[in-house]
Amino acid sequence: MIRVLVAEDQAMIRGALVALLGLEPDIEVVAEAGDGDEAWSALQAHQPDVLVTDIEMPGISGLELAGRVQSTMPSTRVVVVTTFGRAGYLRRALESGVRGYLLKDAPSGELADALRRVHAGGRAIDPHLAAAAWDEADPLTDRERAVLRLAGEGASAGDIGERLHLSPGTVRNYLSEAIGKLGVGNRIEAYRLARHKGWL
Repeated sequence: MIRVLVAEDQAMIRGALVALLGLEPDIEVVAEAGDGDEAWSALQAHQPDVLVTDIEMPGISGLELAGRVQSTMPSTRVVVVTTFGRAGYLRRALESGVRGYLLKDAPSGELADALRRVHAGGRAIDPHLAAAAWDEADPLTDRERAVLRLAGEGASAGDIGERLHLSPGTVRNYLSEAIGKLGVGNRIEAYRLARHKGWL
């Protein structure tokens, strides 16, 4: 029996995933969570074989969860089920230790097959998306990404500096580097482009 935790912030989709997996004779949903923090607690409590998670959720993101699972629960595999079909998201997911990456508009039968493949030690990733993931590398560093994400949310250089323990001048340097790497005119354009590419 494959023991699964489903983490998805949209209740209707979470319910559909749980119901779908409940039809499979060899899969048991041992817990479900509506946000990343709840998912992290459930992971520790249930130690499932597979975590099925969305990428973006309130609290801890799906990719952050995957990173934590990779470093602290290596026997738990992670499968992402998301609307984000961009290569940048897939690349970051793979770097976080994700073993499966499915889009929410994929045929429903693919999910159970993906869980079985991942549980057996394999991968379950759309081949077209996988090929695209390595065509265009993410040029941003982790620090540039963090600064740009906060800038795109409207934070000032001073606010960003306080949150990331950096001086305002250092924050401006990171923003300038990110804007230059992305070839755009300002921080808002840089944020939009990086978000579109799946790099944030």
